[in-house]
Amino acid sequence: MTPTITINESLRLPLAPLDIPSRLLLGPGPSNAHPAVLQAMNTSPVGHLDPAFLSLMDEIQSLLRYTWQTENPLTIAVSGTGTAAMEATIANVTEPGDVVLIGAAGYFGNRLVDMAGRYGADVRTITKPWGKVFTLDELRTAVQTHRPAILALVHAETSTGARQPLEGVGELCREFGTLLLVDTVTSLGGVPIFLDEWGVDLAYSCSQKGLGCSPGASPFTMSPRAVEKLQQRQTKVANWYLDMSLLGKYWGSDGLRPAGSDRTYHHTAPINLYYALREALRLVAEEGLANCWQRHQKNVEYLWAGLEELGLSLHVEREYRLPTLTTVCIPQGVDGKAVAKQLLHEHNIEIGGGLGELAGKVWRVGLMGFNSRPESVDQLLAALRQVLPK
Repeated sequence: MTPTITINESLRLPLAPLDIPSRLLLGPGPSNAHPAVLQAMNTSPVGHLDPAFLSLMDEIQSLLRYTWQTENPLTIAVSGTGTAAMEATIANVTEPGDVVLIGAAGYFGNRLVDMAGRYGADVRTITKPWGKVFTLDELRTAVQTHRPAILALVHAETSTGARQPLEGVGELCREFGTLLLVDTVTSLGGVPIFLDEWGVDLAYSCSQKGLGCSPGASPFTMSPRAVEKLQQRQTKVANWYLDMSLLGKYWGSDGLRPAGSDRTYHHTAPINLYYALREALRLVAEEGLANCWQRHQKNVEYLWAGLEELGLSLHVEREYRLPTLTTVCIPQGVDGKAVAKQLLHEHNIEIGGGLGELAGKVWRVGLMGFNSRPESVDQLLAALRQVLPK
């Protein structure tokens, strides 16, 4: 006889229906999603092996290749945030003892250091003050000294607002038999990127910044050189969920799936997030990459001029500033957290604070994707004119 179990009704919370305030998200991410992207997320889901969904996965791959300017067959979206895609790059090409050289000039360069160490890499670093970038000569000296299997650089350092030049780095890496790994989390969709032209072997990004999508479906790509290293591993990839030798068979990428065979189930994909990502990438392609990059640059220059008119200074030299994220120096005597809090609660505008070495020293203002519009700049500047004098 089945015993009677009493339900503990005290665990049931008397919650009202969901009610979230509408904010203008001008922090380091997420940014506001395009209305068409939000509408795509409302589409009824299908199965993760449905032919219609597999066709959508193919479209995502093609659109990502365009947005990154690469022909890499293994170009997919990882089911997870940008940090998952970051870890996927490290996990798939790093074996215990591999020398991994990382350019650390901010919070996310340091995150790569932590991740690579967890996979048993012999981690070496080259460092710069937060907000500065590495010269090609500095990188050459470091690669020549350490002879790494992998060189990892952050193209757009989200903690500092600095853009790392990549021209010539891929050629340098090939000279020494090194794979080039690049973080494009805060640059994809808003900053000129030419992965193939620059000789980038591994790259990752996210969906919620320059692409103007919701977080959770993150771009990832591997060059044939990187795939060759994956296939020649002596040990299994130490992360099952992010193992590209398995995920490639689900996405049907790069020859990892035998010709003519069905795609292999790996995990239940976040169907509606992939709908959203496909729509966000379609909008980028519809606008055209050159137009998209030009829009971000034009609007951020409008922002910079407005901030300087308010007497505010910017942390990064103009030549290396990101068009997607600006670090604004907090004036002496101003409570940076109080300003951000007032903007949020009185004006429904979110900006970010500093991380790590820049905590309490800068605000981080994002102008990305759908939010990269003159109206966004005007709204922020008007709010700052009211808040700062207080």
